[in-house]
Amino acid sequence: MLIPWHMAVGGLALIGVWALAWFLYDNLKSLTQICVALLAPYFAPAEHKSLIERFGKWAVITGSTDGIGKHYAFQLASRGLNVVLVSRSTEKLVAVAQEIESKYSVKTKWIAIDFSSTKREIYDQLRKELDTIPVGILVNNVGANIDYPDDLDHIPEEKLWQLININVGAVTMLTRMVLPGMKKRHQGAIVNISSGSELQPLPYMTVYAATKAYIHNFTLAMQHELEPFGITCQLVSPMFVTTKMNNFSTTIMEGGLFIPNAEMYAKFATFTLGKTKQTTGYWSHGIQYGVMKLAPECIRTMIGGLMNKQFRKEYFEQQRSSAVAQSG
Repeated sequence: MLIPWHMAVGGLALIGVWALAWFLYDNLKSLTQICVALLAPYFAPAEHKSLIERFGKWAVITGSTDGIGKHYAFQLASRGLNVVLVSRSTEKLVAVAQEIESKYSVKTKWIAIDFSSTKREIYDQLRKELDTIPVGILVNNVGANIDYPDDLDHIPEEKLWQLININVGAVTMLTRMVLPGMKKRHQGAIVNISSGSELQPLPYMTVYAATKAYIHNFTLAMQHELEPFGITCQLVSPMFVTTKMNNFSTTIMEGGLFIPNAEMYAKFATFTLGKTKQTTGYWSHGIQYGVMKLAPECIRTMIGGLMNKQFRKEYFEQQRSSAVAQSG
């Protein structure tokens, strides 16, 4: 039996509309969710709760002495949460803890840990330190990158192991560590800081981008696992932010409308906590993320490779200028 022509055309049109709707949703999801986060309190004010009411009194932030992690700690403290600062430098940890306590009426605790270590004992130490603390929010922010974009075989093996241990190991083990307590309380939030580089393979930052793709998939899978327990698992995927991780590029470090500083970024990103499960964390990053996803992966990969070649050029120009200045 032949299907009437008008029915076939109508069926194809419905398929086309369905495909277009999901394509636009998937590509513009981040920007849409930021808009929802901004508007939700106006439409459902009764549902608005403080972070303490929703998740608990204590927040743990890794990589909390610089950049995004440091300002996440300040933002959470400004909302009344006690904070546990976890990073490598004892001197910086003490300084940040003192600054937070001088500004806000909260408790602080710091733990000096080098996440680049291959020794599992560092997690035993962390577990002991956090054993008596009901962790309500975990911000898995600690991360590492190579010094500048380069070919894989030019990067020291030790540096590659550090990237894997820090970017993959820390987020996995810390999440595993806090889950029993959160499940028992049926309360908690895990915030995993990824990167816009999760979107595609990234030539000359091969391993870094691959670790961020891991965080992306890990977080989205954990969302499904933890939903029955009332635990939030948020994926935050920033684009470029002016942090020392990006100081190989003078262009990035100049900042601008689409490249905020760490304080501005963290202020906006913490606002989305409890409102969206997946976000770029910043309004202009939502636009960038959506536009990038409109292009095929092969195009994004090619553009990323070209950008990293330019960043490498900027890095070497910086090095030459610095060498000339020192010799002069």
